[in-house]
Amino acid sequence: MQIVAMLTMLIDHIGFLYFPESPGWRVVGRLAFPIYAYFIVRGYRHTSSVKAYMTRLLLLAAVSQLPYMLALKQTGINAIGTLYVCLLALYLLQRKSRTVSLPFTLLLAVLMELYDFDYGAYGLALVLIYHYLKADRVVLAHLGITLVYVLLGKGGPIQLFSLFATFGIVYGPKVYEAWDKRNVPSWLWRSFYPAHLAALALLESL
Repeated sequence: MQIVAMLTMLIDHIGFLYFPESPGWRVVGRLAFPIYAYFIVRGYRHTSSVKAYMTRLLLLAAVSQLPYMLALKQTGINAIGTLYVCLLALYLLQRKSRTVSLPFTLLLAVLMELYDFDYGAYGLALVLIYHYLKADRVVLAHLGITLVYVLLGKGGPIQLFSLFATFGIVYGPKVYEAWDKRNVPSWLWRSFYPAHLAALALLESL
């Protein structure tokens, strides 16, 4: 799945920059974020130190911010920053009482919208769906939040294609596993987001 996530993200950003009139690039790109969101859930469940995981993600978000702004001409917070907030929400929901964690998670969702985090509250909702819901409800829940997202004008109908990623996660893990017969080196997985944005920003400046 890591290979699929990286390739589809790269295709998405190339389409965004160089082929805005060709929606096929963005359709393929809709697969990327759900896979990254799913890996945040997996990482949270299996990491030996959530705090160390959060620190690495925060540093990666900071490193990615300038390339994100230069390459994609955005002023908000990049997708790694969104995933960091999602990880923080998972941490709070499991370790704090509901009277504290639930209002704080709602506050995080509001702040993500106010400060223009990439995918915003939609990204947080998707991570919570992957973490808390059983497989038979995940696709329906993903469809539900995507329809709300589209109806609120946060994204076009093209966002519905992100459901194919969730279908693969829930019903076709062997399809993804065929791509991942060899594990992606951790340095490549962690550096790909800022590195590809930096490369695109450099190309844009030339």
